[in-house]
Amino acid sequence: MKFKQYLVVLPGITLAFVLYTLSQGFNNIIGIELLGYEKSPISTAMIAILLGILFGNIFQIRESFLKGLDFTQRHILKIGIICLGIQLKPFEFLEFGAIAFPLIIICIISVLIVIKLLIKKLKIPTRMAYLISIGSTVCGSTAILATAPVIGAKKNEVSYAIANITLFGILSMLIYPYFADFYFESEPLLIGLFLGTSIHETSQVAAAGLIYDQQFNSPETLNIATVTKLIRNTFLIIMIPLFAFLYNRGKTTEKKYSIVDIFPYFVLGFVGMIIIRNLGDLMYSNNYNWLIAVESIQLSSKIFLTMAMAAIGLSTNLKEIKNMGYKPFVVGFIGMLTVGIVCITTIEIYLIYFN
Repeated sequence: MKFKQYLVVLPGITLAFVLYTLSQGFNNIIGIELLGYEKSPISTAMIAILLGILFGNIFQIRESFLKGLDFTQRHILKIGIICLGIQLKPFEFLEFGAIAFPLIIICIISVLIVIKLLIKKLKIPTRMAYLISIGSTVCGSTAILATAPVIGAKKNEVSYAIANITLFGILSMLIYPYFADFYFESEPLLIGLFLGTSIHETSQVAAAGLIYDQQFNSPETLNIATVTKLIRNTFLIIMIPLFAFLYNRGKTTEKKYSIVDIFPYFVLGFVGMIIIRNLGDLMYSNNYNWLIAVESIQLSSKIFLTMAMAAIGLSTNLKEIKNMGYKPFVVGFIGMLTVGIVCITTIEIYLIYFN
């Protein structure tokens, strides 16, 4: 990015950071000053996205802020997720990664079957159903934007599908951390698997994990949820060619796609940060500067993720969502419920037979 382009995105990034700071201030006032806790039991990330939605729908966001807000959602979010890798040990990654893989496959297949049946019942456009399907099962709007060209989706279909995923992703992001803590009795592994599998967007999973961490003091849950979601993201490599084949079979022309273009490279950065942490622990286990560096990166990850939540809230237009009709939202709602129920059922079966 050239220097002038940095200047263009700076106002939006600054706005997201200001909203993060404001959220942290509200959090301290409510949790510490008013409720009297030593550490606030309220999540800064939750306050940030709710304030973002409130301000974004009361005030007209100036165009000068939009590019920076988009940059925050797309790139600063990924930097935050990469920084999360500093918290993990390699064996932890392999342990719950092995459990997450079959769980993700079962959830993907189940949602695809359910949505396929709903297409016929509700008679919504096939392209839109495909977009909602891949957005619900893989990685939200990123999957939608990557799939749209290979099935020839129209711009309004893409916008509708993204609005669908955004709405139900935000709902699940705000509700699931508390539901999961109650249902899974505060077990970090099970809660992390559930959050990472049942919530749509990478940003929403990271936020839900962060909310849970801040609410229940469980960084392990945040780690597990993030790893599970990053494994889900890699399924783009399989799902987009599959959707291209299913949609274009029997047609004379097929849309082209590139695995290089759709691969989520920040996953590699996340794994690289895990390696750096563990090499650093081996070489500088009791070194004060190394410990400070690790703590600084951990803090940075939470700041970046909360800024991304604020940016997403500011960019969420509730009026547009309201004006888009109900049928595809019925599909999205049922898709959200399906992936949640299937995830819970699969985890319960795992506990019966393998625990």
